[in-house]
Amino acid sequence: MSEERRLEVLRAIVQDYVRTSEPVGSKALLERHQLGVSAATVRNDMAALEDEGLITAPHTSAGRIPTDAGYRLFVDRLQQVKPMSKAERAAIERFLEGAVDLDDVVARTTRLLAGLTQQVAVMQYPSLTRSTVRHIELVPVGGTRLMVVLIVNTGRVEQRMVETGRDLGVEAELVAGLRNLVNEQAVGQPLTAVPARLAAVTERMPPEDRPLADAVARALADATEESTEERVVLAGTANLARVGSDFPTTLSQVLEALEEHVVLLRLLQAVPTITEGDGDTVAVSIGTENPYAPLRTTSVIATAYGGAGNLGVVGPTRMDYGQAMVAVRAVAHYVAEILDG
Repeated sequence: MSEERRLEVLRAIVQDYVRTSEPVGSKALLERHQLGVSAATVRNDMAALEDEGLITAPHTSAGRIPTDAGYRLFVDRLQQVKPMSKAERAAIERFLEGAVDLDDVVARTTRLLAGLTQQVAVMQYPSLTRSTVRHIELVPVGGTRLMVVLIVNTGRVEQRMVETGRDLGVEAELVAGLRNLVNEQAVGQPLTAVPARLAAVTERMPPEDRPLADAVARALADATEESTEERVVLAGTANLARVGSDFPTTLSQVLEALEEHVVLLRLLQAVPTITEGDGDTVAVSIGTENPYAPLRTTSVIATAYGGAGNLGVVGPTRMDYGQAMVAVRAVAHYVAEILDG
């Protein structure tokens, strides 16, 4: 049996099952696909695919459905992925460009991805540890209090309030000078490098102003530390209701797992072969390849965006992998452009 023909039969079974959700028989394959072989040959190919664990017969059905291993081989050999049209790409760009801040970017991204794929979209907020400083603002807020505002290149904003012990209302020149020194040292630098660079700011201040500089440096050091709980946003959980019968376990178990943001974060980060910052690398984890038991009836398609985090979709193993991979890659590309801009 030709390996290429066997793969063609597997490809046809996957495509038909994804489209119809019905087990696929040899007769249907011959009617829907130009395989160019006899019914007996198709049956022999299907028997060989079943022996290799790539397809299986559910219950007593005469048809066959792909196994996790079958989907994996299909995805690994997926060579022709239909690209998005110019109109589709333009629509994505317009939708995301309308965002007003980082929260809006994340909300729009997950809604868009859920709509494009009809799966559950998941996005990790841009990670502080992989970001650089865009600007630091020092804002007197009355009396002796100073607001320290850190703006990173992804658009993320961190604010800290500092009690300075001195009346800043009459020291505008001091605040402006400190702001200039802080930005001189920090802008464009990785957040992890900021605390050390701000030590130089304190040394350049007159002795009587060093406590103020130290307080600002401590606030910024606190703001640059990665939060212990990464933020993850998801959209489109209602899409799972359409395909509830695709889950051997109850749908409620899958939904409960998706509510656990720590689980989602680990799921995104565990998907193999994601290359940081490489929005062209789309990784796929199928069924039992997922590390978290309640989600071993799902598949995860994910990629990195702009070196700042990961995004992707979660859905049943019976999904249109080619279409989902194209959508995830395209959306990640535009998100990276917006955040880098």
